[in-house]
Amino acid sequence: MAHLSAREIALTALREWRTGGNFADAILARLLRSSDLAGPDRAFATELFYGILRNLTRLDFFISSLRSERLDQNARDLLRLGIYQLFALETPEHAAIYETVELAGARTRSLVNAVLRSAVRRKKELVSTVQNQDLSVRSSHPEFLIDRWMKNFGPENTAALCEWNNCPAPIYGRINRFKISAEEFLAKHSEAERLAEPENFFRLTSVPIDALAGGHCYIQDPSTAAACLLLAPRPGEKVLDACAAPGGKTGYLAELMKNQGAILSCDRDEGRIGTLRDNLGRLGVEIAQFMQHDWTSGESLPDAAARSSFDRILVDAPCSNTGVMRRRVDVRWRLTPPDFLRMQEEQLRILRATIPLLKIGGVLVYSTCSIEPEENEEVVRAIIREFPFLELLEQVSLLPFRDEIDGAYAAKVTRAAQ
Repeated sequence: MAHLSAREIALTALREWRTGGNFADAILARLLRSSDLAGPDRAFATELFYGILRNLTRLDFFISSLRSERLDQNARDLLRLGIYQLFALETPEHAAIYETVELAGARTRSLVNAVLRSAVRRKKELVSTVQNQDLSVRSSHPEFLIDRWMKNFGPENTAALCEWNNCPAPIYGRINRFKISAEEFLAKHSEAERLAEPENFFRLTSVPIDALAGGHCYIQDPSTAAACLLLAPRPGEKVLDACAAPGGKTGYLAELMKNQGAILSCDRDEGRIGTLRDNLGRLGVEIAQFMQHDWTSGESLPDAAARSSFDRILVDAPCSNTGVMRRRVDVRWRLTPPDFLRMQEEQLRILRATIPLLKIGGVLVYSTCSIEPEENEEVVRAIIREFPFLELLEQVSLLPFRDEIDGAYAAKVTRAAQ
């Protein structure tokens, strides 16, 4: 790739996201890998791209207030880029306007320049006006999400959730005790802030590249620990991690098992199995076996695996990701109202395929990073009705506005004799 500035990277990512249907994080990662930007410029490109996505509706409100005539999408993207710098980052006016206009083609340059200069003059008025708009505009969330959260959580919590989603996500990680003790890690990384719980999780201000490469830690939100601790696997047991990639929970399960026993780590995507294998190898996990398998396909596991009933099963199911929107910044724009029941159907298919593999007296934990009842409590109620030999033991629900970590859900069931 030719040399691109941080603003060019952000604009290219925005246009590709808008037209290509790819995930925002994948687009940006690819563009940054092929760029020669230094650290601060990479961070600036990330802030521009993710910040624009978090504030799309708000930015478009400003644009529509500044220009009522129709805009083509490329000009709109440039204005989003410029106004985000002026209103959110408070970039010096001459830099924000000049650098953005320089990215415009000859046909739109004068338009972009005029609208951005008008935005500077009317900034105070526009910022005041947007505060009187609906929460969906103020917080840049789709109306259908605002409506469902209002119903489920109430107005105050919904507003707090939207604010949470619009904040850049902090960096959390888990110390990998297969490679280093917590004391050694913290001595090497004095900037790491150890959390009171869960054990051996920490917060950092930047990604510890060398520590990751050496397998000393794994980037992982504290909310992910809930399902693993609820499963509570013991050394020597047989465990199925049904939806294992990229491997954060599998690595934690292996640590809880002291690398003794066996974990069958499955995923439906062959490429993700490769990522899973690499991550667990770097962490020093010795008890994992890997299998590509789609639990929704209706196909059974190979005979050898099917005969091995499991002491414990983790089903960390695909979901809407509404609990991790501050990390997956474009999720809000991808979701539609039917998606929650569609995901529920997929989650139920996965559970129906895995429950028969659980031993009598065994434990299964179903988990998501969703905060929607259709994907959480309703799924568990449905599966208990369908499989009456299952007994619900415990449920954990984490909500960002209450618990100040990513949203997550986990339910623990055990299998009684039929």
